[in-house]
Amino acid sequence: MDKPLISMHDVCLHYGSDVVLHDINFAVQKGEIVTILGPNGSGKSTFLRILIGALKPTAGKLNQQPSLRIGYVPQRLSIDANLPLTVNRFLRLAARGQLHSMSHSKAQAMSYWVEQVGIQTLLSAQMSQLSGGQLQRVMLTHALLANPDILILDEATQGLDQQGEAAFYRLIEQVRKDQGCAVVLVSHDLHVVMSASDRVICLNGHVCCEGAPTIVSAAPEYRALFGLGTEGALALYRHDHDHSHDHTHTHEHAHDHSHDNHGS
Repeated sequence: MDKPLISMHDVCLHYGSDVVLHDINFAVQKGEIVTILGPNGSGKSTFLRILIGALKPTAGKLNQQPSLRIGYVPQRLSIDANLPLTVNRFLRLAARGQLHSMSHSKAQAMSYWVEQVGIQTLLSAQMSQLSGGQLQRVMLTHALLANPDILILDEATQGLDQQGEAAFYRLIEQVRKDQGCAVVLVSHDLHVVMSASDRVICLNGHVCCEGAPTIVSAAPEYRALFGLGTEGALALYRHDHDHSHDHTHTHEHAHDHSHDNHGS
Protein backbone atom coordinates (compact mmCIF):
# COMPACT_ATOMS: atom_id res chain seq x y z
CA MET A 1 0.00 0.00 0.00
CA ASP A 2 1.23 3.50 -0.84
CA LYS A 3 2.25 5.93 1.84
CA PRO A 4 -0.86 7.66 3.28
CA LEU A 5 -1.62 11.27 2.32
CA ILE A 6 -2.27 12.06 5.99
CA SER A 7 -1.96 9.90 9.07
CA MET A 8 -2.50 10.29 12.82
CA HIS A 9 -0.64 8.21 15.38
CA ASP A 10 -1.90 8.01 18.99
CA VAL A 11 -3.30 11.54 18.72
CA CYS A 12 -4.92 13.11 21.80
CA LEU A 13 -6.39 16.56 22.33
CA HIS A 14 -7.16 18.04 25.73
CA TYR A 15 -8.75 21.35 26.67
CA GLY A 16 -7.57 21.70 30.25
CA SER A 17 -8.89 18.66 32.07
CA ASP A 18 -11.38 17.88 29.28
CA VAL A 19 -10.32 15.06 26.97
CA VAL A 20 -11.82 15.76 23.55
CA LEU A 21 -9.99 13.08 21.56
CA HIS A 22 -7.73 10.26 22.68
CA ASP A 23 -5.70 7.46 21.10
CA ILE A 24 -6.65 8.33 17.52
CA ASN A 25 -4.96 6.26 14.83
CA PHE A 26 -6.10 7.11 11.33
CA ALA A 27 -4.78 7.22 7.77
CA VAL A 28 -6.13 8.30 4.38
CA GLN A 29 -4.92 6.85 1.10
CA LYS A 30 -4.98 8.54 -2.30
CA GLY A 31 -8.41 8.42 -3.92
CA GLU A 32 -10.19 7.07 -0.83
CA ILE A 33 -13.55 8.42 0.41
CA VAL A 34 -13.81 8.16 4.19
CA THR A 35 -16.87 9.27 6.15
CA ILE A 36 -16.78 10.19 9.84
CA LEU A 37 -19.96 9.51 11.80
CA GLY A 38 -20.71 10.20 15.44
CA PRO A 39 -23.06 11.91 17.89
CA ASN A 40 -22.98 15.62 18.61
CA GLY A 41 -20.01 16.52 20.77
CA SER A 42 -18.04 13.46 19.68
CA GLY A 43 -15.09 15.51 18.41
CA LYS A 44 -15.71 15.24 14.66
CA SER A 45 -14.97 18.90 13.80
CA THR A 46 -11.97 18.89 16.14
CA PHE A 47 -10.73 15.75 14.41
CA LEU A 48 -10.90 17.50 11.04
CA ARG A 49 -9.17 20.63 12.35
CA ILE A 50 -6.26 18.51 13.55
CA LEU A 51 -6.22 16.76 10.19
CA ILE A 52 -5.79 20.03 8.28
CA GLY A 53 -3.20 21.33 10.76
CA ALA A 54 -5.38 24.07 12.29
CA LEU A 55 -5.09 22.48 15.74
CA LYS A 56 -1.99 20.95 17.27
CA PRO A 57 -2.65 17.74 19.21
CA THR A 58 -1.78 17.56 22.89
CA ALA A 59 -0.04 14.25 22.27
CA GLY A 60 0.66 11.99 19.33
CA LYS A 61 1.79 12.79 15.82
CA LEU A 62 0.27 14.02 12.57
CA ASN A 63 2.08 13.20 9.32
CA GLN A 64 1.35 14.74 5.93
CA GLN A 65 2.96 14.02 2.59
CA PRO A 66 5.26 16.87 1.49
CA SER A 67 3.52 19.69 -0.44
CA LEU A 68 0.12 18.15 0.23
CA ARG A 69 -2.71 20.30 -1.15
CA ILE A 70 -5.80 20.36 1.07
CA GLY A 71 -9.24 21.67 0.14
CA TYR A 72 -11.35 22.37 3.24
CA VAL A 73 -15.04 23.18 3.61
CA PRO A 74 -15.84 24.18 7.22
CA GLN A 75 -19.15 23.49 8.91
CA ARG A 76 -20.01 27.17 8.91
CA LEU A 77 -18.52 30.47 7.77
CA SER A 78 -19.60 33.85 9.12
CA ILE A 79 -19.63 36.68 6.59
CA ASP A 80 -19.94 40.29 7.75
CA ALA A 81 -23.19 41.64 6.28
CA ASN A 82 -21.47 44.99 5.72
CA LEU A 83 -18.63 43.48 3.70
CA PRO A 84 -19.16 44.12 -0.04
CA LEU A 85 -17.88 40.83 -1.43
CA THR A 86 -19.42 39.04 -4.38
CA VAL A 87 -19.06 35.32 -4.99
CA ASN A 88 -17.03 36.06 -8.11
CA ARG A 89 -14.60 38.27 -6.18
CA PHE A 90 -14.34 35.75 -3.33
CA LEU A 91 -13.40 32.94 -5.72
CA ARG A 92 -10.94 35.06 -7.68
CA LEU A 93 -9.15 35.99 -4.47
CA ALA A 94 -8.99 32.31 -3.56
CA ALA A 95 -7.56 31.35 -6.93
CA ARG A 96 -4.91 34.07 -6.98
CA GLY A 97 -2.38 32.18 -4.86
CA GLN A 98 -3.13 28.73 -6.26
CA LEU A 99 -2.19 29.03 -9.92
CA HIS A 100 1.10 27.23 -9.38
CA SER A 101 -0.81 24.07 -8.54
CA MET A 102 -3.34 24.29 -11.36
CA SER A 103 -3.05 22.69 -14.76
CA HIS A 104 -5.22 25.39 -16.31
CA SER A 105 -5.33 29.17 -16.23
CA LYS A 106 -7.20 30.95 -13.48
CA ALA A 107 -10.11 31.75 -15.80
CA GLN A 108 -10.34 28.16 -17.04
CA ALA A 109 -10.21 26.71 -13.53
CA MET A 110 -12.81 29.17 -12.26
CA SER A 111 -15.13 28.49 -15.17
CA TYR A 112 -14.74 24.73 -14.90
CA TRP A 113 -15.50 24.42 -11.18
CA VAL A 114 -18.24 27.05 -11.19
CA GLU A 115 -20.02 24.99 -13.83
CA GLN A 116 -19.32 21.62 -12.19
CA VAL A 117 -20.67 22.72 -8.81
CA GLY A 118 -23.54 24.61 -10.44
CA ILE A 119 -23.15 28.12 -9.06
CA GLN A 120 -23.16 30.07 -12.35
CA THR A 121 -26.16 32.13 -11.26
CA LEU A 122 -24.54 33.09 -7.95
CA LEU A 123 -21.41 34.85 -9.22
CA SER A 124 -22.83 38.36 -8.85
CA ALA A 125 -24.49 37.65 -5.48
CA GLN A 126 -23.12 39.03 -2.24
CA MET A 127 -21.52 36.40 -0.02
CA SER A 128 -23.43 37.70 3.00
CA GLN A 129 -26.77 37.19 1.23
CA LEU A 130 -26.32 33.53 0.32
CA SER A 131 -28.50 30.83 1.83
CA GLY A 132 -26.85 28.04 3.78
CA GLY A 133 -26.94 25.66 0.84
CA GLN A 134 -25.66 28.26 -1.59
CA LEU A 135 -22.79 29.16 0.72
CA GLN A 136 -21.78 25.52 1.04
CA ARG A 137 -21.61 25.17 -2.74
CA VAL A 138 -19.50 28.31 -3.03
CA MET A 139 -17.19 27.02 -0.31
CA LEU A 140 -16.86 23.69 -2.13
CA THR A 141 -15.89 25.56 -5.30
CA HIS A 142 -13.39 27.56 -3.24
CA ALA A 143 -11.86 24.32 -1.93
CA LEU A 144 -11.65 22.73 -5.38
CA LEU A 145 -9.75 25.71 -6.80
CA ALA A 146 -6.78 24.48 -4.76
CA ASN A 147 -6.67 21.39 -7.01
CA PRO A 148 -6.54 19.38 -3.78
CA ASP A 149 -4.90 16.04 -3.14
CA ILE A 150 -7.45 15.62 -0.36
CA LEU A 151 -10.83 17.28 0.12
CA ILE A 152 -12.02 17.64 3.71
CA LEU A 153 -15.70 18.44 4.26
CA ASP A 154 -17.31 19.21 7.63
CA GLU A 155 -21.04 18.50 7.17
CA ALA A 156 -20.93 20.22 3.80
CA THR A 157 -24.48 19.17 2.87
CA GLN A 158 -26.14 21.20 5.62
CA GLY A 159 -28.67 23.59 4.16
CA LEU A 160 -29.26 21.44 1.08
CA ASP A 161 -32.59 19.79 0.40
CA GLN A 162 -32.81 16.06 -0.28
CA GLN A 163 -32.36 16.41 -4.04
CA GLY A 164 -29.49 18.84 -3.62
CA GLU A 165 -27.81 16.56 -1.11
CA ALA A 166 -27.94 13.56 -3.42
CA ALA A 167 -26.53 15.70 -6.24
CA PHE A 168 -23.76 16.92 -3.93
CA TYR A 169 -22.60 13.39 -3.14
CA ARG A 170 -22.67 12.46 -6.83
CA LEU A 171 -20.49 15.50 -7.47
CA ILE A 172 -18.03 14.45 -4.75
CA GLU A 173 -17.76 10.98 -6.28
CA GLN A 174 -17.20 12.53 -9.71
CA VAL A 175 -14.50 14.83 -8.32
CA ARG A 176 -12.74 11.83 -6.79
CA LYS A 177 -12.98 9.97 -10.09
CA ASP A 178 -11.77 12.87 -12.25
CA GLN A 179 -9.16 14.38 -9.93
CA GLY A 180 -7.99 11.28 -8.07
CA CYS A 181 -8.21 13.16 -4.78
CA ALA A 182 -9.08 11.61 -1.46
CA VAL A 183 -12.17 12.80 0.42
CA VAL A 184 -12.75 12.88 4.18
CA LEU A 185 -16.20 14.05 5.16
CA VAL A 186 -18.36 14.36 8.24
CA SER A 187 -22.02 13.58 7.66
CA HIS A 188 -25.20 12.63 9.52
CA ASP A 189 -26.79 11.12 6.43
CA LEU A 190 -26.18 7.44 7.10
CA HIS A 191 -28.08 6.14 4.07
CA VAL A 192 -26.22 8.25 1.50
CA VAL A 193 -22.92 7.74 3.34
CA MET A 194 -23.20 4.01 2.82
CA SER A 195 -23.41 4.37 -0.95
CA ALA A 196 -20.78 7.09 -1.26
CA SER A 197 -17.97 5.91 1.04
CA ASP A 198 -15.15 3.42 0.82
CA ARG A 199 -14.76 3.40 4.59
CA VAL A 200 -16.94 4.53 7.49
CA ILE A 201 -15.55 5.50 10.90
CA CYS A 202 -17.53 6.02 14.08
CA LEU A 203 -15.98 8.59 16.37
CA ASN A 204 -16.89 9.37 19.95
CA GLY A 205 -13.74 10.82 21.48
CA HIS A 206 -11.92 7.85 20.02
CA VAL A 207 -12.33 5.61 16.97
CA CYS A 208 -15.04 3.25 18.19
CA CYS A 209 -15.25 1.18 15.06
CA GLU A 210 -14.60 1.35 11.34
CA GLY A 211 -14.99 -0.69 8.23
CA ALA A 212 -16.25 -0.87 4.67
CA PRO A 213 -19.87 0.24 4.16
CA THR A 214 -20.86 -3.33 3.33
CA ILE A 215 -19.71 -4.46 6.78
CA VAL A 216 -21.59 -1.70 8.59
CA SER A 217 -24.69 -2.06 6.43
CA ALA A 218 -24.82 -5.78 7.20
CA ALA A 219 -25.71 -5.02 10.83
CA PRO A 220 -29.34 -5.94 11.65
CA GLU A 221 -30.02 -2.42 12.98
CA TYR A 222 -28.92 -0.88 9.70
CA ARG A 223 -31.05 -3.26 7.63
CA ALA A 224 -34.07 -2.61 9.84
CA LEU A 225 -33.76 1.12 9.28
CA PHE A 226 -32.60 1.31 5.67
CA GLY A 227 -33.39 -2.03 4.04
CA LEU A 228 -36.79 -0.92 2.76
CA GLY A 229 -35.41 1.80 0.51
CA THR A 230 -35.31 5.20 2.14
CA GLU A 231 -34.20 6.80 -1.15
CA GLY A 232 -31.74 9.10 0.54
CA ALA A 233 -33.96 10.18 3.43
CA LEU A 234 -31.96 11.95 6.11
CA ALA A 235 -31.02 9.95 9.16
CA LEU A 236 -29.43 11.39 12.27
CA TYR A 237 -26.80 8.92 13.42
CA ARG A 238 -26.84 7.99 17.11
CA HIS A 239 -24.36 5.54 18.56
CA ASP A 240 -24.90 4.10 22.04
CA HIS A 241 -21.52 3.85 23.76
CA ASP A 242 -22.43 1.74 26.78
CA HIS A 243 -20.46 -1.22 25.49
CA SER A 244 -16.86 -2.18 24.93
CA HIS A 245 -15.06 -2.55 21.60
CA ASP A 246 -12.64 -5.23 20.52
CA HIS A 247 -10.41 -3.11 18.28
CA THR A 248 -8.64 -6.15 16.86
CA HIS A 249 -11.79 -7.17 14.98
CA THR A 250 -13.24 -3.89 13.78
CA HIS A 251 -12.64 -4.66 10.10
CA GLU A 252 -13.98 -8.20 10.17
CA HIS A 253 -17.21 -7.92 12.17
CA ALA A 254 -20.07 -5.49 12.27
CA HIS A 255 -20.59 -4.06 15.76
CA ASP A 256 -23.82 -4.10 17.69
CA HIS A 257 -24.81 -0.43 17.59
CA SER A 258 -28.08 1.42 17.91
CA HIS A 259 -29.15 3.96 15.30
CA ASP A 260 -32.18 6.20 15.47
CA ASN A 261 -33.87 7.35 12.29
CA HIS A 262 -35.04 10.95 12.62
CA GLY A 263 -35.93 11.45 8.99
CA SER A 264 -36.70 14.95 7.84
